[in-house]
Amino acid sequence: MNIKRRHFLQSASLTVGAFCLPSTSWAKAIDEPELCRGGYFTEAQGKAFLEQHKPANLKAWNKRSELIIKQIKAGMELNKMPPAPKSAPIIHSKKVYNGYSIENVAFESIPGFYVTGNLYRPAELVAGKSYPGILCTHGHDGAAEGRFREQTQRRCATLARMGAIVFAYDMLGYGDSQQCTHNIKKSLKLQTINGTRALDFLLSLPQVDAERIGMTGESGGGTQTFLLAALDKRIKVAVPCVMVSAHFFGGCNCESGMPIHKKGDYQTNNVEIASLTAPRPMLLISDGADWTKNTPHVEYPYIKHIYSLFQKEALVENVHLAKDVHDYGVNKRMALYPFLAKHLGMDMNLVLNKRGEVDENKSVILTNQELRVFNAQHPIPANSLQGDDAVMAML
Repeated sequence: MNIKRRHFLQSASLTVGAFCLPSTSWAKAIDEPELCRGGYFTEAQGKAFLEQHKPANLKAWNKRSELIIKQIKAGMELNKMPPAPKSAPIIHSKKVYNGYSIENVAFESIPGFYVTGNLYRPAELVAGKSYPGILCTHGHDGAAEGRFREQTQRRCATLARMGAIVFAYDMLGYGDSQQCTHNIKKSLKLQTINGTRALDFLLSLPQVDAERIGMTGESGGGTQTFLLAALDKRIKVAVPCVMVSAHFFGGCNCESGMPIHKKGDYQTNNVEIASLTAPRPMLLISDGADWTKNTPHVEYPYIKHIYSLFQKEALVENVHLAKDVHDYGVNKRMALYPFLAKHLGMDMNLVLNKRGEVDENKSVILTNQELRVFNAQHPIPANSLQGDDAVMAML
């Protein structure tokens, strides 16, 4: 058996639910030369690739960056972003809690496809004051949950209590987003469009400061984070959690289902793509139980070198939790909060208890039904696309 193929199959069996497992069609596509699936490299190959592609100076990196971005856009079929639909966003069911509010939101990303999410804001917005905006994505665990998971709700609520306007949105086929299944062939393309439109929505809100925009997500949400940060300079701070790896390329169509990593003799990996965030602030959060276990001595040194070319190495950090698992658990969130507070101008004191610790207990965990955008009272618009074929045809 081909070494890369065997390594991918071994990697795919490690973490059930952390990413999309291969379907039959996936298995057939695994040997396509243009696609880099899952553990496409061994750990040794991933490390060697970075060593071979370490730029000597900023001029060399800028040239390499142009090539990487060109292939990402070509591979996603997004050399030109489709025009944004002109329909107004749907916002309803505002709920106010201790220090923050939540609203249910949907808007069109392409004609007939609706991005679904929740908008978290500080409970009392001060007139004339600007606030940082943060996009929050989620990983592949729990398709029925999506953005409804407790770890996502706590993260978003705490960030809102710290003084940010936060938008959490679903991946395809997760939570509220049921117009198509998650593993459509061009899910990478659509999720990137969705992320761009989510950023448009966030920036359209009154009092959101365009110079203080962050993005963070775990696993597949980490992939969305570093990809959007690479393509869209409006993202000023990025925190990809448990995803940036030299050897693992993402195990799902939404990460590696289109040829963004390889084209003929051209090859890149997710570390180079994440490095495109430089010199904007970035925090890598890694753990000891997945493909980020080597981050402190493989991925992080390479990315820090890229930042050093800009003389901005102080703007990239790594928090490695060797005993943690693949999630956006409390230890990872405790690393996130001070980093975003520092780089987005947020007030940590608003969420600290008397012992000086971040207190997430004031975050109210709501049911899926309370957070859903579409229900009997608020049906999905009549123009909505329904089914994989209809969504693919529009793409």
